[in-house]
Amino acid sequence: MCAGEQLSEEILDAWRARFGQEVYEGLGMTECSYYLCETRSRPIRPGSAGFAQPGHDVRLLDPSTLEEVAIGEEGMLCIPRTDPALMLRYWNREEETAACFSGDWFLTGDYARRDADGYIWFLGRRDDIIKSFGYRVSPFEVERVLKDHPGVVDAAVVGETRDGGKVLVAAYVTLRSETGLGVDDVLAYARGRLASYKAPRIVYAVEEFPRTRNGKVLRRGLEPGRAVAVASNEAVKAGC
Repeated sequence: MCAGEQLSEEILDAWRARFGQEVYEGLGMTECSYYLCETRSRPIRPGSAGFAQPGHDVRLLDPSTLEEVAIGEEGMLCIPRTDPALMLRYWNREEETAACFSGDWFLTGDYARRDADGYIWFLGRRDDIIKSFGYRVSPFEVERVLKDHPGVVDAAVVGETRDGGKVLVAAYVTLRSETGLGVDDVLAYARGRLASYKAPRIVYAVEEFPRTRNGKVLRRGLEPGRAVAVASNEAVKAGC
């Protein structure tokens, strides 16, 4: 199994070809351990966190109303207070404990959507969701598309604030030099496979990503000054 970061379809396919085995994705958090996962009982859909594990009643709720959202809509992953694996509280942190519980629910702060077949797709933490030109964009959805390009080693997507408060979807990528892929190619690749509001407006090529101790990309450490090459959609400069 794997967890921590979404598994790209390219890596999954390479793993299958080499070892003849599946890789099952899981999603969890310190407060509740693993509570979502893919299983052998259903086909793997690359990028999906799968289904609620037995014993967990996971819902996608509107955090302001605590009403369940419709199929395909974005909602916050919420877990009942009665979940046997859920923490009781944060030790000696009453305000933080109170902030993450509402009514009968523990609010994880993670956003996701559920498709018509019940698969859950992780969209990101509350602070990771990019609000660009009136749309909400999941960086993980964009990264999954970029990582599927054979010339892209890794990708991370963030919101970049420009003059006037405009927030643009910006992608940072590391590239395989032997493929000859350039940042303009990445920009075109994304625009051909994503809705226009999700596609990056800027692509930065970097030699490496800043990372946490356990290897996750440190998003707040991404900045244009790290770039070795840049591509930008000129339409953005005109305010489009």
